[in-house]
Formats: sequence, C-alpha cells, structure tokens
Amino acid sequence: MLADFHFAPLSAIAAPSRFPEPSTIMNAKSYATRPRWIENLEHFANIRDRESSQSTSPVNGTAQATSPLNPSSNGTYDHKYKHFDCGTNTSLATDHFISTVSAFHGKNGPKGSPGARKRSELPKRGFSANVDTYFHVVTKTASAGTITQDMANAQASALNTAYQPVGVQFTLKGTSFTANDAWAVGAGQDDTDMKTALRNGSYNALNIYFQTDLDGSVLGTCSLPTNITDPSSYITDGCNVNAGTMPKGQIEGYNQGMTAAHETGHWLGLLHTFEGYSCDGDGDFIDDTPMESESTDGCPTSPVKDSCPNDPGADPIHNFMDYSTDACYTSFSDGQIARIQNMWGTYRNGK
Repeated sequence: MLADFHFAPLSAIAAPSRFPEPSTIMNAKSYATRPRWIENLEHFANIRDRESSQSTSPVNGTAQATSPLNPSSNGTYDHKYKHFDCGTNTSLATDHFISTVSAFHGKNGPKGSPGARKRSELPKRGFSANVDTYFHVVTKTASAGTITQDMANAQASALNTAYQPVGVQFTLKGTSFTANDAWAVGAGQDDTDMKTALRNGSYNALNIYFQTDLDGSVLGTCSLPTNITDPSSYITDGCNVNAGTMPKGQIEGYNQGMTAAHETGHWLGLLHTFEGYSCDGDGDFIDDTPMESESTDGCPTSPVKDSCPNDPGADPIHNFMDYSTDACYTSFSDGQIARIQNMWGTYRNGK
C-alpha cells in the first residue's frame, strides 16, 4: 500500500569545512581499446570463491548485484557485512560513453606512462558545478519513520565533503518519504514505477533512492552518463542505495554515507579502479590510478595491498571508486577529478 509522501525543501547544504565479484557475467561488448576484455571477464568471474549473483538492466547503464547475505532463523539479515558489489561496469556502458572515455584517455598515452597526462586531463582550477539533488527515502510500511530527515541531511553533508576537492557541490532540494512495500525492494518493473513517480529535475539533477530493502540486499547501483536528450529516456537515471548505508544506518562498516559517494562517482562518469579485474588493458581509463586486479575488502593497510606488483603504485584502497569500507575512503585522484569535470561538461551540464 502506498502511503503519502512529502518533500521537505532545504537550503543548500555545504560541506563542513560494495563487495564481492559476481559469479554471473553479463554479455560483454568487445572494444578495440580493451584487447583483453574477454580474458578480463573470465578473471572477473573466477577471481574469488564467493557466492553472489548479478542481474542487469541495459537501461542507462545500470546494474544490480547481490551480496552473499544469509538470513537468520527469524528471517532478518545479518548487517555485519564483510564485502559487497555495486555492479556497475563497462559491459553496461553505452558505446557513446566508451568512445568518450577512450578519447579522453587516448590524449594521455598508455595508462601509467610517466608524464603522459596532458592539460586536458588535469583538474581545472576554479571549476564549479552545483548539482540539484533529490533524496527519495523508500521504506516498507512496517519500517516507515526509521530513516529520518537528520540522516538525509548528514548524507548530503557527507557527499559534499567527499566532492569538495572536485569542485562539485550538491544542493539538497528536497527529501521525499514514501512507504511502499514493493518500491522498498525495487525489483524489475517496481523500480521503474517508483522512479516514474518520484524522479525530479532534468538530466543534470542527481536523484538517489534510499531503499530499506533494496533488491538482492545490495549496497548500491547507479547509472553511467550518456548522450540522452529525450526526457522519457532518462526517467531511470540516478542511484539506488541501501538506506542502511546512510550516516547512522544499521550496516556496520558502511554507515558513514560513502556508498552514496561511490555510486555518485559512477553517475558523474567514473568507473571502478579495478575495472576489468586485470593488470593489463586500460582499466578505468584514468592514467594516474594504479592498475588493480582485485577489489578491496575492508581497509588492508598492513601489508600493503598490491594486486599488480609489476606495475607502478600499490592498490588505491583509499580511493572512493574501490570497494573499501567507509572509514577507508579519503580521495579521488587528480585524473579522476579531471574526468568528472570533463564528463560533467560533456553529458550533464545544462542538460
């Protein structure tokens, strides 16, 4: 049953100063820039012996991947999670997106080559983007009221803290609260129905759906940007995030709001630092992120995690686009900052 929901208009909130590899792989595209794509996918499927599954939707480059959560005898889930999967990767990206990131990457020379980055992929001084942001809290009827406006405000603050070095400011325009048992899960058509009813703004507006029972017990999913012009085509654009990852949420280790920061990175055009799960190829198409063949669990600082020891740099475990715990996340690389700025201008600014 659908309960009434409301928007609470807010002033701009300024900054105060997920994941096992899925065992089911989607149909892969082959790109000239990724000569080992098929090999990478095989590695992606077999890298670790963890139980998980993945379902995908080709719309707007979104994906969903389940975590290996086991319900207890009373039917509830153990929230002391060890690792997660957000599910977004290049097999779900449009050709236009791949062409764009390949072109930006091609200007810089081979990934990791010394001094290869050119000024086009260096952060722009004085860059500023103000993103109208809408939060949609969706709970089951029985759990209505468990996610509060204070938690939403803290989440917006966490986003702004993470993206302050990028020059991106998120202005929380409103928070809706909806009690709907089907939408709180958001499987299949229910997800489309929810977004059709709740989404606000144009293609340059960020919509995040914080669902208490997100389908598959995932931490989050998000769309990658592309060249969409028809408003009816981008109704599903945005991010789905497990509400338990919001500040003061119930998911231990992942309740400081950083899942939303990670997913928003995809919305702004970033891929995972371990994209392709290989020490070869273009990885995330960013020159200054070290090659990484395995996603990170937790925050392994000793010994240093280095899944590609023959390549420069240890694994970027503190990078928002890895799969570390919230407390481990601290930064984007200069190349990622430049990529966000360039992708914003290419796909979302003024759209």
